[in-house]
Amino acid sequence: MTSRTARYKDDDLAGEPPSTADNAAPDDTTSVEKLFEAKPVPPWTKQLTVRAIFVSAVLAFAFTFIVMKLNLTTGIIPSLNVSAGLLGFFFVKTWSKVLAQTGLLRTPFTRQENTVIQTCVVAASGIAFSGGFGSYLFGMSSIIANQSPEAAAAADIKNPSLGWMIAFLFVVSFLGLFSVLPLRKIMIVDFRLTYPSGTATANLINGFHTPEGAELAKKQVSKLGRFFSMSFLWSFFQWFFTAGDDCGFSSFPTFGLQAYKNKFYFDFSATYVGVGMICPYIINVSLLIGGILSWGVMWPLIANKKGDWYDAKLKSSSLEGLQGYKVFIAIAMILGDGLYNFVKVLARTLSGLYKQCYKKDSDVGPTDDSSHGHPPSISYDDKRRTELFLKDQIPTWFSIAGYVIIAAISTITLPFIFHQLKWYYIIVIYIIAPALAFCNAFGCGLTDWSLASTYGKLAIFCIGAWAGSDGGGVLAGLAACGVMMNIVSTASDLMQDFKTGYMTLASPRSMFVSQVVGTAMGCIISPCVFWLFYKAFGNLGSPDSQYPAPYALVYRNMAILGVDGFSALPRYCLTLCCAFFVGAIVINLIRDMVGNKYARFIPIPMAMAIPFYIGSYFAIDMCLGSLILFIWEKVNKENAEAFGSAVASGLICGDGIWTLPSSIIALAGVKPPICMKFLSRATNAKVDAFLG
Repeated sequence: MTSRTARYKDDDLAGEPPSTADNAAPDDTTSVEKLFEAKPVPPWTKQLTVRAIFVSAVLAFAFTFIVMKLNLTTGIIPSLNVSAGLLGFFFVKTWSKVLAQTGLLRTPFTRQENTVIQTCVVAASGIAFSGGFGSYLFGMSSIIANQSPEAAAAADIKNPSLGWMIAFLFVVSFLGLFSVLPLRKIMIVDFRLTYPSGTATANLINGFHTPEGAELAKKQVSKLGRFFSMSFLWSFFQWFFTAGDDCGFSSFPTFGLQAYKNKFYFDFSATYVGVGMICPYIINVSLLIGGILSWGVMWPLIANKKGDWYDAKLKSSSLEGLQGYKVFIAIAMILGDGLYNFVKVLARTLSGLYKQCYKKDSDVGPTDDSSHGHPPSISYDDKRRTELFLKDQIPTWFSIAGYVIIAAISTITLPFIFHQLKWYYIIVIYIIAPALAFCNAFGCGLTDWSLASTYGKLAIFCIGAWAGSDGGGVLAGLAACGVMMNIVSTASDLMQDFKTGYMTLASPRSMFVSQVVGTAMGCIISPCVFWLFYKAFGNLGSPDSQYPAPYALVYRNMAILGVDGFSALPRYCLTLCCAFFVGAIVINLIRDMVGNKYARFIPIPMAMAIPFYIGSYFAIDMCLGSLILFIWEKVNKENAEAFGSAVASGLICGDGIWTLPSSIIALAGVKPPICMKFLSRATNAKVDAFLG
């Protein structure tokens, strides 16, 4: 999946880099910076306050729980930037108000400090995704290996342990920050890349710190708090009815028992109703279409071939049976979608680079307007922002030295953690990684689409095939995926944050330091939160678990394909995989050819693939969220635009935070008192007769 943490971002945002239109000077009456002209910009050391780090740590802990839950259930993670910015504003504003009343307030709360908090929180919680706890890292475990089509060798298994997970993240998570650091001026000032998410976050923070924006933010926080409480209490209430397997509201056969058996039901999850309100409509509809196509049509038809296409005696979890079709066809669609978007974004990146270089050459030529006494028009905002963005320089030698030193430490350390990952594999990755990090950061600036997971899959196949089955290729491929994914993911995240800092007058130095601090927090918090899940829920990662971690099995089987080829696939599975691989490419091509007007009615293959393995229950939740937002917009569009994200964030956060007390309760051995289970009439009669 793609994301700032794998999170879905619609390709419709894609566009060419801003050019002459961006250089036109707007009317100064609409200038953002003139509103803040009277407020001095604090030096970068004053933007990094103790309260900002403290609030960031608290929010990072909470957001990591939310991301981890989403990671281990479906892998769909919406952008939480709005929530981070809003809650950071609320907490520090409240803190400042209390201190002001006691006369102890010395430093006013600025938008630069707000930006530091948002950057730090998103960097920390982002490690819960890029750390691979729901994908490549957990895919190394024996729990996932036992679901693979063949018995895994000991060399291809590494079970989670808090020590090596923290060490691994510390040696791979910082390289991406240094790999693109010298390019910040080129990306932000010279090329003026859009970075839509970074721009949107900056506009949000700037709005908070105007009188009108502060009043709206206060109402948004109130709405978020109300729905947070409702979501948390609803999750607490549901817990009482989950004393056994398939018990509780999450197993409610909304559309009948047969539909429930085929994963069609509403599971009363506040989290995914909230996620549905944030994700674009086309994502939610694509998920539902994928669920209907797979669980409603394909799997029942293939199940009828039991004994012909695959052995009838196989366990339902065996990847040599029906489960194999579910997993490998989903992988084929994900790879087809990923390959198409990789080529498309790479083409746009190269095209954008060519245009920028051509434009730069033209600007110094004889036709340049400035040579005729007409300098290019630059707005007051751009002048002010560029001046301050270039004020606090970070030396290039610092970036290069940082990358080389951390790469050297990592090259020495990683083979001790994964002896299958040879030192020369790591050196090759680190030589190639800066170029891929630049491509990802540049492409993200054009399209708002990070291809971190795609680069990670590329590393799986290349390093896995290089190592081979005798050299522990499966584990080597998964570990290489983690190295590559962390580098390219943090690189694009850093540039997004530089764009936010550019538009809020936050210093590049404070942005970089907050990103480093947030990443360090994430390297400790994320493994600890995952460890809590791992110990509290004994069946974590199994297909019927509350937390099936679907992408862990997907990533492991990609590694197996890279090492062993297609020998383990069930009958006709390869043919179906090829068809769906090509189909994903064709659908994406059609979406791009018809334009945005009609593309919004064509499903997205990546989203369609997710229910193939885990079912449609969460898609129904998300479609309900879409329906709620759609009706709300029809009734009162202005109100929906102002408070929709706050309501959705409240639903996600309340249910997500409940996982902390529920994990502690599970570790303490406390069991729910009631099992609410639904039986057919015939089964119920047998149970009554037995009990009677």
